Amino acid sequence: METNDDELIRFEAQGAAPLPSTNAQDYVEHDGARIWYASFGNGAPVILLHGGLGNSNNWGYQVPALVARGYRAIVIDSRGHGRSTRDARPFSYELMAFDVLAVMDALQLERAALVGWSDGACSALVLAANAPKRVAGVFFFACNMDPSGAKEFVFTPIIGRCFHRHKLDYAYLSATPDQFEEFSEAVSLMQQTQPNYSANDLARISVPVAIVQSERDEFIKREHAEYLARTIPNAEFSYLVGVSHFAPLQRPQQFNRAMLAFLEKIRV
Repeated sequence: METNDDELIRFEAQGAAPLPSTNAQDYVEHDGARIWYASFGNGAPVILLHGGLGNSNNWGYQVPALVARGYRAIVIDSRGHGRSTRDARPFSYELMAFDVLAVMDALQLERAALVGWSDGACSALVLAANAPKRVAGVFFFACNMDPSGAKEFVFTPIIGRCFHRHKLDYAYLSATPDQFEEFSEAVSLMQQTQPNYSANDLARISVPVAIVQSERDEFIKREHAEYLARTIPNAEFSYLVGVSHFAPLQRPQQFNRAMLAFLEKIRV
């Protein structure tokens, strides 16, 4: 039976499915931040990077699917998010991308596939652009690579439910539980001004990439996703019908099928 939470009512109340238990979790100190990560299963490594204001618990429907298919699933709380800390510098996708590299080094991973959702997708593609030998491929879901790709913001009940869940999770997980408003404003500033990849920047990306767009995405223009797929060499375009920016939570089996199909294509 397929999970369906299109309105995020279950997610607001309970969060995603719990992550599996693991003893393979730790922190790495990197560039002014303490970055939390956890690892599940064995096999080819796949790193999951969550969206802005969220945390790794949001991958609760994806981690078991990856482990069942024979992958090693690794989740990372982006700096300032979830269990990870940050310093006083503004957020940037470059900082978060190189935090991922620090976790890979700590785990002695020479190369990994990256699954990115929203801000996590930006960080994944920035890492692929800067360290292509470390990235087997990028499943790029629901993000823009320059500000023109974002829609004008319209608040919806679904966004409100997701935001409320993020606020509750932040209070429970963060080392600074009373600073959600400041944190949210800092992330919003990054999202409004970054990234700023030109067509030439995109054309230099050399790893396999799937640009994945949802039919009802609240934040990202479909034409921007199609532009990314045309401009990044050999990128593919994937379209998820009936879901929005929150597809991994709304209809996880549908999202997982697309994710696993891409990973199988690039699996060594």
